[in-house]
Amino acid sequence: MREQVFSEAIKLKDGVLYNLPYHEMRMKRTTEYFFGMSFPLSIEIPEDKMIGLYKCRIVYSDKVHSVEFISYSFRAVRSLALVRDDSIDYGYKYTDRVGLNTLLTKSGCDDIIIIKDGYVTDASSSNLVFEDKTGLYTPGSYLLRGTKREYLLDKGEIQERTIKEEDISKYHSVYLINAMVDLEDGVKVLITQLDI
Repeated sequence: MREQVFSEAIKLKDGVLYNLPYHEMRMKRTTEYFFGMSFPLSIEIPEDKMIGLYKCRIVYSDKVHSVEFISYSFRAVRSLALVRDDSIDYGYKYTDRVGLNTLLTKSGCDDIIIIKDGYVTDASSSNLVFEDKTGLYTPGSYLLRGTKREYLLDKGEIQERTIKEEDISKYHSVYLINAMVDLEDGVKVLITQLDI
């Protein structure tokens, strides 16, 4: 069996690492589950990365393999396709994303909404937040327990809800959120624009 390798992407903006406790918690859950141990996370920010927006990418297994700082800019998402895959599994943030990347490539769109067993889950690299006139809702049937999703749930800014494929049309827009992308960044698509 090949080694299980994972990654963590942490937002670094003007020298501040965002949502660090949530990333530490996810790494701890992952290493305890797969390796029966955990280790403290220590990140040294290079002097030349103290200004601007970067993705701090940590690759790890039972130890940290690498830490890199990648300049970040928002990716435009203008088209979303629904894709169905009842066998997809991404409960941990593996570095191996072949299954997700294959679904995205086949879609021909900027991103996808993955449907598993009739339930809405996630996009290819983001959690989803649906908006209607009553508020903001994230699917309870997510694939990956995203750190931004957890943060927004804890703050009460979004609520968890069961969302089936047929429920999508009840909403007027869908946001894509992840460690690097907040709700206020406005990465969203109108439901009427979905490639359904």
